[in-house]
Amino acid sequence: MENGRGEMKITDVDLFQVEVPLIPAIAKSRQRIYDITICRIRTDEGLEGIGESAVYNLSSSGRAALEERAASFVGVDPLVLNAFGELPLFECALLDISGQAYGIPVHKFFGERVRDRVMVSYWSSPMEPDETAAEAEVGARMGFTNHKLKARSWNIVETVRMLKEVVGVDYTVGVDPNMEFRYPHIAARLASELESFGTVAVLEDPVLKNNLDWYRLLREKTHIPIALHIGAPQAAGARPCNASEVLEALKAECVDYLTLGGSALEVKRAAAVAEAADVPCWIQMGGVCLGVLAAYSVHVQSTIPNATLPCDELPFVRTHDILGGGLVLDKGHFIVPEGPGLGVKLDMNVVEKFRVA
Repeated sequence: MENGRGEMKITDVDLFQVEVPLIPAIAKSRQRIYDITICRIRTDEGLEGIGESAVYNLSSSGRAALEERAASFVGVDPLVLNAFGELPLFECALLDISGQAYGIPVHKFFGERVRDRVMVSYWSSPMEPDETAAEAEVGARMGFTNHKLKARSWNIVETVRMLKEVVGVDYTVGVDPNMEFRYPHIAARLASELESFGTVAVLEDPVLKNNLDWYRLLREKTHIPIALHIGAPQAAGARPCNASEVLEALKAECVDYLTLGGSALEVKRAAAVAEAADVPCWIQMGGVCLGVLAAYSVHVQSTIPNATLPCDELPFVRTHDILGGGLVLDKGHFIVPEGPGLGVKLDMNVVEKFRVA
């Protein structure tokens, strides 16, 4: 589309609340994660932009606020709106339209692309060791080379032992106990046992995060890299990723890696601080999200030089894909979409099948 075109108008904005089931292995312990809303913005020039957000327990007032803001877009030229001043749900959809209008992929709004493939981890919620090992076999068959475990202190050693036995030494493990190891002496003991397997790639949030000295102490006691999770995925609507927290962790010399969660600009800013200290990171803009938010995250990650570790965008742990193509998963990597905008489209048959509001 030429830059000298006439004014475009938004004709309608649709919000679809959907519940796509989790795969059976995860659904055994968690029936649902997030209330997910898909946004579709259409224009009088035939362009269609999509976005996705998710919150824990979307309230009726929260839904009403989304609907009110969506209605305010009708009749407005999407290219004059400040996408980055909107909620991430609308931000993504507006950038999708802008990218299509100017014939560029969404990642161009965030800088130059530094990679065309983004590594991703397979993922398991807390399970018994034999169940996790069975899931690791699934992940390995799909081409994944890293498996993120929601770990618990009472069975993590046996779990990692079984994974090594079943899928071998080239299938690495990210251990994420969500602080369940609690204290340095417990984490150090478990790290010592886990180290012997040679397959644990990282310990993420092993102990309580209110004392960074504990992370520095643990880092001195193990060769396994230690990671701190800063910020929550934008999907959770929780505490944002704060670059000042990244700086604090770096000054404390308490981490080898960082995992960064939040909106696109939040993770970009935080990752830039980490990059200045030569600290690698991985990104979680959505987590257990659907394909629209995963695609957006992949675009953003493709422009972050130090986002070299497997990300946590996990649409493949749902039973159905809401996209009608565009986001390709190949041997544990997402291929960065090439088309203008997000480069992906909704499969409306799937959206309608799992629509709840």
